Amino acid sequence: MKVENKGVCRLAIVPVRSYPSETSEMVTQLLFGEHYTVLEAMNEGRWLKIEIHFDEYLGWIDAKQHYAISGTYFNHLNDVNFKICTDVSGSLLFNKSPIQILIGSILPISSMELFNMEEQLAFNGESHNMGDVMGFDFIKQIAYKYLNAPYLWGGKTPFGTDCSGFIQMVFKIAGYKLSRDASEQALQGNKVDALENSQPGDLCFFGTKTKITHVGMLLPEGKIIHASGQVRIDTISEQGIHLASTNALTHKLQLIKRVLRN
Repeated sequence: MKVENKGVCRLAIVPVRSYPSETSEMVTQLLFGEHYTVLEAMNEGRWLKIEIHFDEYLGWIDAKQHYAISGTYFNHLNDVNFKICTDVSGSLLFNKSPIQILIGSILPISSMELFNMEEQLAFNGESHNMGDVMGFDFIKQIAYKYLNAPYLWGGKTPFGTDCSGFIQMVFKIAGYKLSRDASEQALQGNKVDALENSQPGDLCFFGTKTKITHVGMLLPEGKIIHASGQVRIDTISEQGIHLASTNALTHKLQLIKRVLRN
C-alpha cells in the first residue's frame, strides 16, 4: 500500500529493519527527534517503509512506533537550528510524560520559540546547536563518550553501535553530515594520500580494494578509535589497525579521507 506522510521519532530508540518483520535484521536506528518520510505500508499497515531525512536511509519500522507530523512541521525540522543532546543519556518531559533519551537525540528547542506549542518539552541536560560546526577537540570529546560501547549491527548509541553508526553520530553531533554506511562515507571528504600526511579527525577506511567494510577516526600519536567488538582505541600503521593487546593486524587500510573543515 503506497502512502506519503511524515513522521518524527518520539521514543528513545526505534529499530529500523531491512524487511517488515520483527525478526528482520536491524540496519539502523531512529533516535528521539529524527524525522522521516513514510513511503509505503505493508501487512495491513502494521509496518511502514521510511526514508530517514538526515541520510536518506531506507528501512522498515513498526507502525506502533510511528509518530505522524504535518508537512509544515516536517519543514520546520529541516529549516530550524535545533539543539542536539550531548549527554550520554538524559531525561526529558514530553507532553508531561518522562522519556529517557540518548546522546545525538534532537530536541525541538532553539533560540526561537518552540515551533509547535502542542508539543510541550522540558530538558535540562547538556546540548548544543546542531548547526554549529565543531573542531577536533570537541569531536574527540564526543567520541570518547562512546568508549566501550558494545558492537551492535545497525546500532548508533553508546549502548550498542556499529563502526559507521559510531562515526556518523560523532560527526553529526559536531555539525557534519555523513552517510550511514562506511562504503558511502568513503565517498565523502577529501582524499589524504598517505598516513604520514594525515591529521587527527581524519577518517580511515578498511577492507579490500573493491569493498570498504570498516571505518574509524584517527587520534593523535598513531592511534585510532573505532567500533570492533566494542568502541576501542588501537594503533594504526600504513598496513592497517593493530590490536592494542597483541599487535595483530585486524583491518587492512585502504583509504584516508578528511571531512573536518580547517
